[in-house]
Amino acid sequence: MTQTPRTDKPDWWKEAIIYQVYPRSYLDTNGDGVGDLPGITAKLDYIASLGVDIVWLSPFFTSPMKDFGYDIADYCDVDPLFGTLADFDRLIDKAHSLGLKIMIDQVMSHTADTHPWFVESRKSRDNPKSDWYVWADPLPDGCPPNNWLSVFGGSAWQWDTRRKQYYMHNFLVSQPQLNFHNPEVQQAHLDAQRFWLARGVDGVRMDACVFHFHDRQLRSNPPALVRDTATVTDVNPYGMQAHLYDKTQPENIAFLRRVRAQLDEFGAVSIGEVSSDDALAQMAEYTEGGDKLHMAYSFNLLTPQFTASHVRQQVEDFRERVKDGWASWSVGNHDAIRVVTRWGNAPGQRPTPALAKLVLAMQLSLRGTPCLYQGDELALPEADVPFELLQDPYGITFWPEFKGRDGCRTPMPWTAEAPHAGFTTGSPWLPVAGPHLAASVASQDADPDSMLNFQRRFIAWRKTMPQLTRGDIGFFDAPEPVLALRRSVEGMDEVLAAFNLSDSEVSFEWPETAGAQALNVHGLPGRADGGRLTLPPYGAWFGSVAAGATRPA
Repeated sequence: MTQTPRTDKPDWWKEAIIYQVYPRSYLDTNGDGVGDLPGITAKLDYIASLGVDIVWLSPFFTSPMKDFGYDIADYCDVDPLFGTLADFDRLIDKAHSLGLKIMIDQVMSHTADTHPWFVESRKSRDNPKSDWYVWADPLPDGCPPNNWLSVFGGSAWQWDTRRKQYYMHNFLVSQPQLNFHNPEVQQAHLDAQRFWLARGVDGVRMDACVFHFHDRQLRSNPPALVRDTATVTDVNPYGMQAHLYDKTQPENIAFLRRVRAQLDEFGAVSIGEVSSDDALAQMAEYTEGGDKLHMAYSFNLLTPQFTASHVRQQVEDFRERVKDGWASWSVGNHDAIRVVTRWGNAPGQRPTPALAKLVLAMQLSLRGTPCLYQGDELALPEADVPFELLQDPYGITFWPEFKGRDGCRTPMPWTAEAPHAGFTTGSPWLPVAGPHLAASVASQDADPDSMLNFQRRFIAWRKTMPQLTRGDIGFFDAPEPVLALRRSVEGMDEVLAAFNLSDSEVSFEWPETAGAQALNVHGLPGRADGGRLTLPPYGAWFGSVAAGATRPA
């Protein structure tokens, strides 16, 4: 087993960039149509060329794959579909040799129903693991104990004939909810986490980390005052409840402190996925104090809403609520429609590489750790997967108004000339999207003006700008659709930046730019002239002024 050299400064992760890899769709090396760990290892040089620092791997653990790895049957082994523990060790070694850190997905709130823990738990009401999951008696009329709903549709309760009780599941019926009120459950997860940290893992992404605990009294949720459309689609009744009792319980704070204490032993970092009725407040609570999560992200920038005011509000609201916590800003991942399509189809937008460049520059200019998703460096649009080829049970349930998550999970296009874009020599688990062929890595690698090469240049430039990696942030009042901001570090010139979030030219007065020195960020046209800024469609402008020369709104 390998050990990671822990030589970084304590808060190195604040300057880092995370790159998410969805293993099933990265590269298949054995022809079975599913990506694997050796495939990721083979592409680590490519990932390193992007300039990112942390590689987040979606689950590769033993699983029946009903939710494609987010239903775990063994927390301490690799599913044969992806390879072996030896393959993982080789991946770790190669990543560390390239200066990359590896972050794994920790899916703690639930297991697969094939996990030995659940197999034993459901046998009887008095076996050693009978209390490891959330079980409840029916109401006198036989109905479930309360009104809790599953994110993936229907009741969050499933009847089990062995125990003649209901068990809870926040997601698929085959993903029973663990009972975190049982200290043995908490310890089992800490033991599993230690197993991977000892193998050299540098960090953990905590999946669904607000779902760990439930209300012991099993009180029903009240109706939502405002329907939640940030974390679920508007055709999903889950958004009609205020989720006061089925997640985001206060007991989670103490558990996150235990997780953090163990991570600190290894110098490892954590990021939490937060989906709650007030996600920004939860992000602040879970990251403040330096004794829980290092950082957290929400779904607030993973929605179709793409306006300067919305982006500004997310950053400012988090900053107002948090004391010393840290945000991660994500605009794309394996659960969301690809950003070029999601934001490019809004009024006044077009899903183009120019939009993708603008979004990347904006995302990497916000205060926080950016989290990027595989394929977004190619400006890939959402793939259109026909119903008969859908794999995602979430999409199948809510079809046709919601098509699920398969459209952002299709295979990476490595080269247009090879079968299946070089992803596999077999039959891919999801089809390679036709429009993705022209955007392949090989074709963009050879084009200096491509999205891929723009991302490489921008990330490299950002690393030279402490203002963008660590600086304070303030916003200026500017006409929609312009996001105008300042990043500052004490004793250094301030960096001003403006982003045109539209497909039309914008010109406006910005007195603070008078006398500013333009910073050359190739591929983002924009110009300042005597305190007036002009931004072409999806244009941006960066400039520097003396420290203390500006006063944001």
